Amino acid sequence: MADDKKHDIDATLVRQLADILNDTDLTEVEVERGDLKIKVKREVTVAAAPVHYAPAAAAPVAPPAPVAPAMASDPAAIVARAGEEVKSPMVGTAYLQPSPEAAPFVQPGDKVKKGQTLLIVEAMKTMNPIQAPRDGVVADILVGDAQPVEFGEALVLLEA
Repeated sequence: MADDKKHDIDATLVRQLADILNDTDLTEVEVERGDLKIKVKREVTVAAAPVHYAPAAAAPVAPPAPVAPAMASDPAAIVARAGEEVKSPMVGTAYLQPSPEAAPFVQPGDKVKKGQTLLIVEAMKTMNPIQAPRDGVVADILVGDAQPVEFGEALVLLEA
């Protein structure tokens, strides 16, 4: 009987912990009292930040040509894309360098070794290094810095 009393959950404490989560940016609160451990957590959904572009320059700029039609009609474009695509294993935001003031991890033409970091994809506030699956040469970087990426989207093109 005394053992049952020891494991009763204090509903007031749980409500207080939930209020702490609502009043702060915390996603999880945990309290221990002897053998009793209470953890209250909430799911956080992270949406990609909207991208704001600077106003267009005064000089007219031609819009970029679509990639798919060029590849279909231009054999040189098909050869340029030959190689292994390194794809994103998750939805997130791609970053080409470890910090805004740092140099990029890799650039087109760089030789890379298997396991070398090519870029990072941030997902749920976690930085995930995207590594070269094999030795090779970076033929092209297919995404821009701070660009949202989808699962399975090609990020980098590697040549032998």
